[in-house]
Amino acid sequence: MRILIADDEQTNIALIKAALKDLDGEFLLARDGQEAITLAKREAPDIIILDVMMPKLDGYKVCGMLKADKRFARIPVVILSSRAGEDDVEIAREVGADAHMVKPFDQAELSRNVKRLLNRSA
Repeated sequence: MRILIADDEQTNIALIKAALKDLDGEFLLARDGQEAITLAKREAPDIIILDVMMPKLDGYKVCGMLKADKRFARIPVVILSSRAGEDDVEIAREVGADAHMVKPFDQAELSRNVKRLLNRSA
């Protein structure tokens, strides 16, 4: 299983990896939105976890671009955002995100969401 994590903060990457360690997956890491697009298209991960605030392209744009491409539209996407407003949840929904979680996130909840999305897409 391949898990693409796109986040420009090393601490967040470490927390996400720790939350998903029991999945025994291969982690693909992107530090900005453009790198996330490139990796997603080259590696076709099983799930993508996107930070919203990243250099080059934000997580919403990355999600929207991937979901608009029929080759990648079925890959589940989890958006992680430090913003918890109704507008943020709505934007995530509009760009096709399968889940929206607020930072700081609960590691057990992230694990549950990822497992649920992986089971749904299987």
